[in-house]
Amino acid sequence: MADHPRSPLAPASFPALPTIRGVVPRVARAHYKTWDRCDLTYVELAPDTVIAGVLTQSRCPSPEVEWCRKALTLGTARALVVNAGNSNAFTGARGRVAVEAIAARTAAHLGCQPSDVFVASTGVIGVPLPVDKAEAGLDAAFAATPCDWLAAAETIGTTDTYPKGATTSAIVDGRTVTLVGIIKGSGMIAPDMATMLGFVFTDAAADAAFLHGALVAANAKSFSCITVDGDTSTSDTVLAFATGAAGNAPLVDHDSDGADAFRAALADLCHQLAQLVVRDGEGAQKLIEIRVTGAESDRSAHRIAMSIANSPLVKTAVAGGDANWGRVVMAVGKAGEPAERDTLSIRFGDTQVARDGLAVDGYDEAPVASHLAGSEIEIGVDLALGDGAATVWTCDLTHGYIAINADYRS
Repeated sequence: MADHPRSPLAPASFPALPTIRGVVPRVARAHYKTWDRCDLTYVELAPDTVIAGVLTQSRCPSPEVEWCRKALTLGTARALVVNAGNSNAFTGARGRVAVEAIAARTAAHLGCQPSDVFVASTGVIGVPLPVDKAEAGLDAAFAATPCDWLAAAETIGTTDTYPKGATTSAIVDGRTVTLVGIIKGSGMIAPDMATMLGFVFTDAAADAAFLHGALVAANAKSFSCITVDGDTSTSDTVLAFATGAAGNAPLVDHDSDGADAFRAALADLCHQLAQLVVRDGEGAQKLIEIRVTGAESDRSAHRIAMSIANSPLVKTAVAGGDANWGRVVMAVGKAGEPAERDTLSIRFGDTQVARDGLAVDGYDEAPVASHLAGSEIEIGVDLALGDGAATVWTCDLTHGYIAINADYRS
């Protein structure tokens, strides 16, 4: 985890997360950087564990992303390896060799196929992952005592100021199934699927296609609705593993007993995890919720909301407590989506500041300034063009973001 002060938006503590049958996490030090902490996470999964995933749409993906994308087509997993401190992205053949070596060594340890091993890395781009350190770290992890979720969440972090985890449950086929998730993310957060490393584990039995559909749907309303800085990572990976240890009749489609409950639990879990990421935005002091209504479509509303959320001018205005709603108008206009100036309305919190393309009569900035002085800010935009709606979350842009990123490699 980072040496920077804990985010003021962080939860009071890490939650108590239950163990998941068929999932055994361990951590070790691979010494990827000079820090005095564990930086390799190894999670052993029961045979026949089913996997689904969503991966970055960056055109410069890491070898780990390419490896996972190919392995996901097989639908099964026996292990997860996560490296922190080195993303191994943009490293050519050396990067691919490192991923292959990690998968091969883990597969040999478990007696499975390398394609059953999923690998993710996070950290500096452009530095090949040292194979010798990775293999030594793996050997240490294989021999390590199983750890709790807190240790695993701390180990996958980089510039995170606090560990992130959540849990939900559902009744499926008359049985209680449990879901646990850990995630890392603080900067380079602008989803083009999901922008972070996130891992979900459940003891539910599920078909790979069903799990994938449920994860894609959950992602669309969670990870793909947050942004910190508008930058999509080369390494973004969200994987969901289902061990089947709960013994329920496998979830195969929407008609399966408990399918709706499981999908709702997964969506809730992903929402919790996504909120934890944006609350830890680098340098963040305020959480900003942006609600867009009245758009021509949900997709259009989402694009407009993200345009507002990614605007440095909007984010710095919020940081400074400046009720400059003109910057919101600017962000709506630049989104490239249908919008009519003379039907546009804007509010901050419960206060309407503009309606039908004009400042409201008798506009009083005092309640808006009071709202902006808080730690959780809401901006509402109504386009009055249709039924499309979307909600996204971001954070303010402060001097802290510059300080963290200016010395990121030092």
